Amino acid sequence: MSPDGVAATDDVPPWVRIALFALGVPNALAGAWAVFAPLNWFEKFPGWDPRLVAAEPPYNAHLVTDAGAGLLASGVVLLAAAWLADRRSALLGIAAFAAFAVPHAAYHALNPAPGLSFAEDVQNTVVLLFSVAVAATLFVVTARRPGIRSATERAS
Repeated sequence: MSPDGVAATDDVPPWVRIALFALGVPNALAGAWAVFAPLNWFEKFPGWDPRLVAAEPPYNAHLVTDAGAGLLASGVVLLAAAWLADRRSALLGIAAFAAFAVPHAAYHALNPAPGLSFAEDVQNTVVLLFSVAVAATLFVVTARRPGIRSATERAS
């Protein structure tokens, strides 16, 4: 049953909720890290080598904090969609994530980082493109799944 008391048959499937959570947690954590400790995030993200953000110097506290806020917002929307668990919320969360993830992946695919090796750049781009593919799959499955009604459909 979803938080608003709607029967489970109107909810998105558990695997969609898990996938929304899996996309949302890393963004929310990375975003909060960048907002509250921008220099540390710049120097150390993702927390192991290769350090992806520092591979594109110079450091700019304003840019890092703004980017972190965008990641944080994306993560919060995905986590809210996982918690609400109805189709409309899930589609909104996926669309918000895609608005960030698609241009992010495209940028990295087209602009190798000067501080990364070719293999590290490829690995980074593959991970980013994979998240876009997951989001696209979730969107199509959720939008087309019979038996999942949005909050608006349930109210009528």
